[in-house]
Amino acid sequence: MNTTTTQGVTVSVTTNYLPDYSSPGQEHYVFAYKIDIHNGSEYTVKLLRRHWYIYDANGVVREVEGEGVVGQQPVLEPSESHQYVSGCNLKSGLGKMRGTYQMERLVDGKEFTVEIPEFTLVVPYRLN
Repeated sequence: MNTTTTQGVTVSVTTNYLPDYSSPGQEHYVFAYKIDIHNGSEYTVKLLRRHWYIYDANGVVREVEGEGVVGQQPVLEPSESHQYVSGCNLKSGLGKMRGTYQMERLVDGKEFTVEIPEFTLVVPYRLN
């Protein structure tokens, strides 16, 4: 699990390769990642936007931006957590992702950026 904390907000990531949805013969590798966002700050915060960089070992870099996560803009009270699962596909079976969330402190409307830790996406047989 990869974890990082920014201004009291902790983001943890775990990944899984999904062989049933992948087609290695067609260079199509599918991965799921589970994100856990924990608000360890003293303020209620709202996740406004996400910004991802997806690096494939074949040299392709994709950038993804948008509102919220999986159609939601969760509000987290102090000590609350929000989890979600999403996914991405690669052509090489080896890559990594990193990104940020744009958050807002609801008490004063101040926006701040929370780092998402970099994590790898690796087909298990490539680890041997």
